[in-house]
Amino acid sequence: MKKPTSIPKMYCNLFGHDYQVTKRVTYHVKEYTCRHCKKELTTNSNGSLIELTPKFKEINAILERIHTSRTERLKKKALASSIY
Repeated sequence: MKKPTSIPKMYCNLFGHDYQVTKRVTYHVKEYTCRHCKKELTTNSNGSLIELTPKFKEINAILERIHTSRTERLKKKALASSIY
């Protein structure tokens, strides 16, 4: 008996993956997942799509934390400067 996961993989082999953005890490780095076979990709330093490994998940989490804190700090700075 075939596994039910083989049908989405066959679909992707025939028609290609249908990637959707699942997470915006920064303005330029995003994580993608195929709607059919659930394959996960991310953007590397050159802007190319590569497989989302545990190492890249860790890198993306750190990038997201830095990006979030930086944008929050810039918002506070802009708000403070607009008051004066």
